[in-house]
Amino acid sequence: MSTPAKREQMIDMVLGYFDACNSASRERFNQVLTPDCKHYFPPGTGGPYHGAEAIADLWINFVRQKGSQWTIERLVCDGAQLCIEWTHHKPLVGEYIRGSEWYEFADDGRICAIWAHYASPRDPNRPANELEGFNYSERGYPISPPELDEPLASERAANLRREGGA
Repeated sequence: MSTPAKREQMIDMVLGYFDACNSASRERFNQVLTPDCKHYFPPGTGGPYHGAEAIADLWINFVRQKGSQWTIERLVCDGAQLCIEWTHHKPLVGEYIRGSEWYEFADDGRICAIWAHYASPRDPNRPANELEGFNYSERGYPISPPELDEPLASERAANLRREGGA
């Protein structure tokens, strides 16, 4: 599939996902999410949710209990990756939250993983502020700081000496 066509398919799936959320439609969720889709969230906010049914239950209950509606403020897609910035309005309780999400897609084009990040402060009581249940090391994310190459390490040391630090 060409990059422009894949890009359009990815965008259509995410727009369809937001239509599923806003319409509280289990049928629409099943059209855009793989059955084993995972939705990751920041610590202490619930999740991860495993499966299209669990994700549908989550958002349908939010619509029922809080009148939830979602908007997409920004969407960036290059045909390989897609990220959005969103607002989750909860009019029945007078709240809203903002955040961003990264999406991963299965071979059939449907969404197979969603990684939500909230616009919220860092928790200083946690040594690692990461999405709950998301296996960073398995996906190749660094768990410790990388080794700096020698020229950059030397420049860093010289700058810290000049600044009066170690």
